[in-house]
Amino acid sequence: MRMTNIDQQEVKKFSDIAEEWWNKDGDFKPLHVINPLRANYIKEKIELKDKKVLDVGCGGGLLCESLYDFGAEVTGIDAAGPGIEVAKIHAQKNNKNIKYFEKTAEELNTEYIEYYDVVTCLEVLEHVPDPESLVKTCVQLLKPSGLLFLSTINKNPRSWITAIVGAEYIFNLLPKGTHEFDKFIKPSSLAKYVRDAEAELLETKGMFYNPLTHKANLNNDLGVNYLMYARKS
Repeated sequence: MRMTNIDQQEVKKFSDIAEEWWNKDGDFKPLHVINPLRANYIKEKIELKDKKVLDVGCGGGLLCESLYDFGAEVTGIDAAGPGIEVAKIHAQKNNKNIKYFEKTAEELNTEYIEYYDVVTCLEVLEHVPDPESLVKTCVQLLKPSGLLFLSTINKNPRSWITAIVGAEYIFNLLPKGTHEFDKFIKPSSLAKYVRDAEAELLETKGMFYNPLTHKANLNNDLGVNYLMYARKS
């Protein structure tokens, strides 16, 4: 097992555009559109008030702030330091008491094993060298019966056309080079990672983003973006 599950090129990529995190019409516009969808999905699955929640790969803190607003006690971690600084500043400006650390999940795991009620790792697995190891670490950070929420991109010709060609080159929704097809993950592979980490997969939903209307919804089509949730055994 590698000690640091970090791709330095990926870290630099997100560090370079850190100041864009809270610009709703900037590089992260699609995330601003899907963020309420993701946050509400999590809220529907668990009463978040006073729950200890960890967001792994939190970026500028979009999901952290939404879950904080639902009453959770939130910690966000990310390997890209500039994004963490943006998250801290934005939370302070808005009087939100969220803990942020420039750390990996593996580093946190030495102190906070079986500590969290909920761990989220959304739009992150397709940016790390060893997603299976990250899923395992996320499960280890959960209390027994804690809930894990994951989202990533399916690996097939359609996802290549939609998430790379369409999103990065045709509609310019994301900076070019945001995604690498080799790092996309089939739902069957991610389900195996979850089971091997000793968690029970409870549901998988597709996430659709319309590049023309900039609207998003959850459905049962796992062809491109998808979301999973599981319970630690």
